[in-house]
Amino acid sequence: MPAPKNHLKAALAAGTPQIGIWLALASGPAAELAGGAGFDWCLIDAEHGPNTLTTIGEQLRALQGSGTNAVVRVPVREDWVIKQALDIGAQTLLVPMVHTGQDAADTVAACRYAPKGRRGMGASMARASGFGAIPDYIQTADAEICVMVQAESAQAIENIDAIAQTEGVDCVFIGPADLSADMGYPGQMKHPDVVAAIDHAITRIRAAGKAVGIIWFHPDDVRHYLDEGVTFMGVGGELSILAKALRETAQAYK
Repeated sequence: MPAPKNHLKAALAAGTPQIGIWLALASGPAAELAGGAGFDWCLIDAEHGPNTLTTIGEQLRALQGSGTNAVVRVPVREDWVIKQALDIGAQTLLVPMVHTGQDAADTVAACRYAPKGRRGMGASMARASGFGAIPDYIQTADAEICVMVQAESAQAIENIDAIAQTEGVDCVFIGPADLSADMGYPGQMKHPDVVAAIDHAITRIRAAGKAVGIIWFHPDDVRHYLDEGVTFMGVGGELSILAKALRETAQAYK
């Protein structure tokens, strides 16, 4: 029996736009609610959200069977962190702070078993293999892991060809907030220089045959970037949506 099919990886490879939402509340019930809402994917954020392996696992279980693909953003680009996220059952990872082609290659290696990589051989104890119930997991897991790397610095934009052309990278995600700050325009994601950098990155990533990701909250921006060829499209976060709804409800009775 092989590793489970990664439907998000297949959809991105086919060029089918996938719309999703960030999960930052570290809440199983919130993940279950979002998973049933009809998004193509939900991203469990362990970089800026207060997530641990325990809360990530809870949310992966909440999303399982919902029809919504789970993505985990790990907090740092470290082998041991990537290994734990994969072993707990994540099949799609977003890895932050990838600035060079070597960073991208190291990320891919951390997601692959030897001889193609250096992921630790602990599958028999891992949720990813059904705790040993999937006998062919080690032989088939690599093909179903979707590796997304985050380009969010001026250096990454300079090295975008090397990053996007790295074998094993499935998607390059452009982080507009960090990119704008690193370029000297904090909070100015629509500064002309930032927009030009994003457009350049999209063009080069697509030229390399890889999926492009980005997040934007306004529908007009979402439509614009879908038209530009973005296929991994983040449209918001459960925390910001909840906060907005709560404030609007409270203000309605003032």
